[in-house]
Amino acid sequence: MNLLSIQSHVAYGHVGNSAAVFPLQRIGVEVWPVHTVQFSNHLGYESWKGEVFGASLIRDVVTGIAERGALAGCDGVISGYMGSADIGEAILDAVAHVKHSNPDAKYCCDPVIGDAESGIYVREGIPDFMRIHALAVADVVCPNQFELGVLTGLDSGTMEGMRTAIDWLHSTGIGTVLVTSALTDETPDDSIDMIASGEDGAFRLRTPRLPIAVNGAGDTIAALFFAHLLRSGSAGEALSRAGSSMFGVLKRTQARGAREMLLVEAQEELVAPSEIFESEKLG
Repeated sequence: MNLLSIQSHVAYGHVGNSAAVFPLQRIGVEVWPVHTVQFSNHLGYESWKGEVFGASLIRDVVTGIAERGALAGCDGVISGYMGSADIGEAILDAVAHVKHSNPDAKYCCDPVIGDAESGIYVREGIPDFMRIHALAVADVVCPNQFELGVLTGLDSGTMEGMRTAIDWLHSTGIGTVLVTSALTDETPDDSIDMIASGEDGAFRLRTPRLPIAVNGAGDTIAALFFAHLLRSGSAGEALSRAGSSMFGVLKRTQARGAREMLLVEAQEELVAPSEIFESEKLG
């Protein structure tokens, strides 16, 4: 399997491509990373160095890959944080280029907008770009619960509301939806849910709620879910595999008291999770 991953990159720590590329490679996926930024570290720290790349660089890199005749063998494109609408347009141009070369290729959009704790933290106009343009061409979307509300304008605090919001995304033509960091009226206080909905139905994966919050976990889970979905064709199986791996990595990270995910140290969790959580099919 070959995936084009267009995301941010940091030298230290794990967010964007730094959180997605190695996990994908570890489960046997060939990844072609295209970086939208090159920073020393993620912006959760008090300072950082580096620069944001222009949309033209993204187009140039994708064009160079196309000139190798490789895009016909690209199975999918995954994107995350979009620093500007110009970068977003370059990403969607890349998606169109890939799909022209391989009509069976899929696009997974991780619509990074914000979270329940911080609210919206992307530039003005990015949520609208996601809603109007990115969702229109996405085959798979992986919002967290907060982003689901921003994209749909619906309250997902109850399981009924969650299903309604997911159905709204399906009604726009999106085949598969993964909602992370989900807390509804049915979620126990000591647990956290992920909900996936695709051609094989809707599923919930419930894991213990760990006392940890790390940057980049959403980038890793989106990448793993997308790869497992393409391999299995099942949202339920992809949810179980990706969720079990992510829980194992976060549990190891929490036990060590680390600020950054221990993706290398806990890499066996990516291929053989120490604890398997089975997804529950929702009626």
